[in-house]
Amino acid sequence: MKIDRLIGILSILLQKEMITAPELAEHFEVSRRTIGRDIEALCKAGIPIHTMQGNGGGISIMNGYRMDRTLLTSRDMQMILAGLRSLDSVSGSRYYGQLMEKIQVGSSELISGRDSILIDLSSWYKTSLAPKIATIQDAIENRHILEFNYYAPSGESKRSIEPYYVVFKWSSWYVYGWCLKRKDYRLFKLNRMDKVRKTEQGFACRNAPVPDLTSEAVFPRNIILKALFEPDVKWRLIEEFGPDCYKVQEDGRLLLIRDYSNMNDLTIWMLTFGDKVEVIEPLELRKNLRTMAESMLKKYGEKKVGDYET
Repeated sequence: MKIDRLIGILSILLQKEMITAPELAEHFEVSRRTIGRDIEALCKAGIPIHTMQGNGGGISIMNGYRMDRTLLTSRDMQMILAGLRSLDSVSGSRYYGQLMEKIQVGSSELISGRDSILIDLSSWYKTSLAPKIATIQDAIENRHILEFNYYAPSGESKRSIEPYYVVFKWSSWYVYGWCLKRKDYRLFKLNRMDKVRKTEQGFACRNAPVPDLTSEAVFPRNIILKALFEPDVKWRLIEEFGPDCYKVQEDGRLLLIRDYSNMNDLTIWMLTFGDKVEVIEPLELRKNLRTMAESMLKKYGEKKVGDYET
């Protein structure tokens, strides 16, 4: 849309000292003639744009010009404040709240009515999560090595990383950075981290790529699950995978076929359904569940509750 492109051009001009028409044309994938018309439209709107021909010339905006906040609509402001409020829900400080107050000053006419979007990114681990996020952000900002103990299904380890991003994904918080132990970029889940501290050792910032957080990249799926669920757990399947994830069988049970990446996590998930599910494939999962069921039966069948001292 033209209005989106005009706002985009204005944003670029406010950030760059000068830019050429061919560069703008390439950026927005339009012709130079179109950019010329856009610049003319911005000038007619009262924005002081200066063009200079010849070598070293280009398009610039008058020094000292500031974008009028009226370019932001009431809905824009609500979205900005909702995003800041969500970050404040996991912040260990009042930074985002203070930032919201700065934005709201003089913008009361753009903030009308009740908040329509409420986002709370905190979790049951809020008291331990906020200090970790604050420590990681400090280490990222000051380029200091981060150390912590990490607990994973493969075991416990002590890690040192160059931190680059704090990530919220899959309903959990992560830190992404260069792992000095693995000599590669890694994603670490904050709830599995303990004794997180910023060291005094600095590091030279790498050209760290933005992490590919697609499920396919992080969790390659090579396990095919086929399972039959009882109808009274339909709500769980819909909650996790949507209303079209299963096929109703003649006996009323629900057939679920899904790809998975981790056998251990899949086994644990199956156990949460108790006797409300029957796994068809893979056979390895059936074996795991049988072995665990036999072990549990042995553990709980050895003694009665009265046999234990209280």
